[in-house]
Amino acid sequence: MIFQTIDDKSECIGVYSGGKLYYDDFPENLSKTWKYGGSITDPTIKYAWLFCEGLDLNNACPTELESELLRIQKRLRAYIKSFKIAKVNMYDHCIFDLVPEDFLKQFCEIKNKITEHVFENFEEPQNYAHLDAVQKLLFKIKYQKLNLNNEGCKELYYSSINRARANLLLEGPRFIDYNLFGTITGRLTTRSESFPALTLKRDFRKLLKPHNDWFLSLDYNAAEVRTFIALTGEEQPLEDVHQWHIKNLIEDELTREDAKIRFFAWLYNYDSNDDEFAIYHRQALLSEWYSGTHVTTPFKRKIRVDSKKALNYLIQSTTADIVLERAVEIDKFLEDKKSFISHIVHDEIIIDLADDERELIPEIKKLFSENQLANYLVNLNVGKNYYDLEELKL
Repeated sequence: MIFQTIDDKSECIGVYSGGKLYYDDFPENLSKTWKYGGSITDPTIKYAWLFCEGLDLNNACPTELESELLRIQKRLRAYIKSFKIAKVNMYDHCIFDLVPEDFLKQFCEIKNKITEHVFENFEEPQNYAHLDAVQKLLFKIKYQKLNLNNEGCKELYYSSINRARANLLLEGPRFIDYNLFGTITGRLTTRSESFPALTLKRDFRKLLKPHNDWFLSLDYNAAEVRTFIALTGEEQPLEDVHQWHIKNLIEDELTREDAKIRFFAWLYNYDSNDDEFAIYHRQALLSEWYSGTHVTTPFKRKIRVDSKKALNYLIQSTTADIVLERAVEIDKFLEDKKSFISHIVHDEIIIDLADDERELIPEIKKLFSENQLANYLVNLNVGKNYYDLEELKL
């Protein structure tokens, strides 16, 4: 049975189905809806938003419903505008307490019709289970209020430009709203009404503090290089990848940074032929994963791309999905703990760690390291804010 949750917050429990609103005693056999909401968590429910791979209601809407949807959205925007003028924080209120029931019914009914249209006209993606797990983790992160304050940030206030920027961040959104479909490769972006976790300048990371005692940062050593190596079937170096290249492949005496530049100049330049990286068979790798028009990654993500960008898309997309899959597993491990995933920044996962759960760190590291392609070398850093992180050796 198709239904819509009235609000996506877990404490705002309400459902629309069959022309009626329900706040308890929900109908049985609720099975399909537009998008995941925290109040209804049955794992068997299917989500139209994942079927159409992130299309919004407007782009998923059939032609015959467009005028009706636009009319309802215009009314919705008017309500939202009035809430902003009145300084009503929607994170703190349930939508059904703020707008008339007749509007809720109209809005949910049009969503039901669009949802039905999607299920009738789109096939289930091959990576649906992965997308479903990730969307639920990102939803959880969205409703975790960030601990933002300027304690210990005196140096940010010496410059008027930095002071204004810091105050803007402190007065802005305290939630991270990731967009699962923000890029073609699957790398996360954040929505406009979100704390800018992915684009935050390094110095301003000091404003972000844990709710528990520590931030524990986990990231891969040379993540994309390791994904490339794993896909070629070669063994993973047990040390820094670029240092390993200097010792074993590159005849010239180079710094690590120069070795890194040289490797990527070869890796992503379709016409480059650097004999010192000949152990890696780029063309054979492309033949396995690239059809000539589409890359299909190990995570069943199918991406249309030209040949010059195919390897880049394959590696970048696979790396992004590895990190997201590992984040889902770490989140499951922390389910009954005080510690939790605070945020994700590209190939980095940041844990808000309780001091009395420090014994969990080796297992968290292991969960992050062991992915479906190989065991990647992991960097661990810990600190009292997101800027002052120091290396942690286990």
